Amino acid sequence: MRAVQVVRLDGPEAVEVNEVEEPKATGDQVLVDVEAAGVVFPDLLLTRGQYQMKPELPFLLGSEVAGTVREAPADSGFSAGDRVAALPVLGGFAATVAVSAETVFALPDEVSFDIAAGLPMNYLTAHFVLETRSHLAAGETVLVHGAAGGVGVACIQFAKARGATVIAVVSSEGKGEVATAAGADHWVPVEGFKDAAKELTGGRGVDVVVDPVGGDRFTDSLRSLGDDGRLAVVGFTAGEIPTVKVNRLLLNNTSVVGAGWGAYASKRPGFMHRQWDAIRDDVAAGRLAPPISATYPLAEAASAIAELAERRVAGKVVIRPREH
Repeated sequence: MRAVQVVRLDGPEAVEVNEVEEPKATGDQVLVDVEAAGVVFPDLLLTRGQYQMKPELPFLLGSEVAGTVREAPADSGFSAGDRVAALPVLGGFAATVAVSAETVFALPDEVSFDIAAGLPMNYLTAHFVLETRSHLAAGETVLVHGAAGGVGVACIQFAKARGATVIAVVSSEGKGEVATAAGADHWVPVEGFKDAAKELTGGRGVDVVVDPVGGDRFTDSLRSLGDDGRLAVVGFTAGEIPTVKVNRLLLNNTSVVGAGWGAYASKRPGFMHRQWDAIRDDVAAGRLAPPISATYPLAEAASAIAELAERRVAGKVVIRPREH
């Protein structure tokens, strides 16, 4: 079968589409014929050797997929022909992939494969960040950094589905429009976001900040919080890892919480399936649905990944492995 291989750690231009052996399912694995594969930030990092997981070269790329079950163990809960989304972590940019049943999720009939390919990583992350770690309640206000990115859009949609008000922080008017289309009540530019958030909340401050960016905006994120506010650290796409002056937490009774979904879920069998059950109705109703910004055939996978590298993404980039 044809699949995307990383042959050198030189970024997107180092990936190749090659003929490889079709995978065979072993143990608890489900064999999935892939109709669509979502491109995520870890895929880009893997092409550069910058991800925490460092597979041996050459390796197959592709973290999340949607498609149809070809075969599955009898006790997996899946059968041939089932429509699913899945998180293989590696190997998803291919016609077929073998995935642990732990990370395969039954797909509502209403949801297209393109949409489904953008659901598992970002939307289970959003559930973890806002519900498991930040204990978001209806009526609270959430400030989302990187709001036009995949995790940002997922957090906007999840917060709105749970009855929150959302302030999106973006770097351009175009990204503000993306955030608004996702459901954000307000969008504000990065410059001056703290003062804008205070003004929009009548001086009270926000209840939750979602920060996948880090860098030099972190201190102003802390200052944006109201009493009992929570700042969820999701990642550091800005590159710089900030530090916390804990006197700020003491004086304002605020919290900084780590929100490392992958590390948490990997230690708790069944957790991802419980998360999926918690969001499934919202997925079926279309309340949780990544906007698709571009689709690519497998042969143009390098261009698809380069969209993330060049920060041109305003929605989900999808690869269709069965398109030539």
